[in-house]
Amino acid sequence: MNRAQFLRLMLGSAAAAMLPPLAQAAAADYDFWLTRLKYDSGDWDVDQRMPANLITSLIDYTHLRVDPKEHVLALADPKMLTAPFCYLAGHKLVDFNPAERRNFERYVRNGGFVFVDDCNHDIDGLFAKSFEEQMAKIFGPKALKKLPNNHALYRSFFEFKDGPPATTFELNGWGDDLVHDYLKGIEIDGRLGVLYSNKDYGCEWDYDWRNKRFLAEDNTKFAVNIVMYALSS
Repeated sequence: MNRAQFLRLMLGSAAAAMLPPLAQAAAADYDFWLTRLKYDSGDWDVDQRMPANLITSLIDYTHLRVDPKEHVLALADPKMLTAPFCYLAGHKLVDFNPAERRNFERYVRNGGFVFVDDCNHDIDGLFAKSFEEQMAKIFGPKALKKLPNNHALYRSFFEFKDGPPATTFELNGWGDDLVHDYLKGIEIDGRLGVLYSNKDYGCEWDYDWRNKRFLAEDNTKFAVNIVMYALSS
C-alpha cells in the first residue's frame, strides 16, 4: 500500500469523521498538508519558521495543492492517523506514553510517513538515544537502519548524488561535532515509514523567508525530496 492508497483508505473510512471541519476541508482541497506531532515528553515545538519555508518550497517547485498552514496534533490523538505526512522533532527526552506509542505504530504500519529530526544533531544525545529506544520497543531492535546513499529518496525530485546534504549546524561545536553522511529509516514491507535524521534539518530550514535570497543554493530542496518521496512511495 503506498501513501496515496493509505490516504484514500483512511479518508474514506470512519477515521475521516474524527477530523474537525477545517481538517476535513484540507483533506478535500489539498494534496498535502504538514502535521507536526506534539508529545508529552520533551520539547516538540521547535523550529517554528521551518514549516512555512517547507510549504513555500513545495508551492514554488511542485504542482501539489499545498495547504498553507501547519497543522499541530497530539501524537495521542487518533486524528493524526489521517495525516499524509508527519513531522516530529526536539532536543530532549522522547518517552511515549501508551496512547502515543500505539498511534505511532499504527500510523507507520498502516502506510503513514513520519520525518523525525534530532535537533541536537548528536548521535549520542538524549533525543537520539531515547527516540531510538522507543523505535526498538515498537518495531524491534534492528528495525532502524542506515539508508544507502543511492536510496530513491535522494532522487525523488531533485538529485542528491552524495546522499543527504550536510547542514551548517553539524559542525558548530554543539552536539557530537560530526557530519553525518547517512540518514536512518524504518521500512515496513519494503516501504519507508520512518525517516530519521541526526542532521538538524529543522534548524537549517528555520529562517526568515527574506533571507532565502542570500543562499547560494536553496537548502529546502531536500525537504521537497522528502515530501515527494513520502507521497509517492
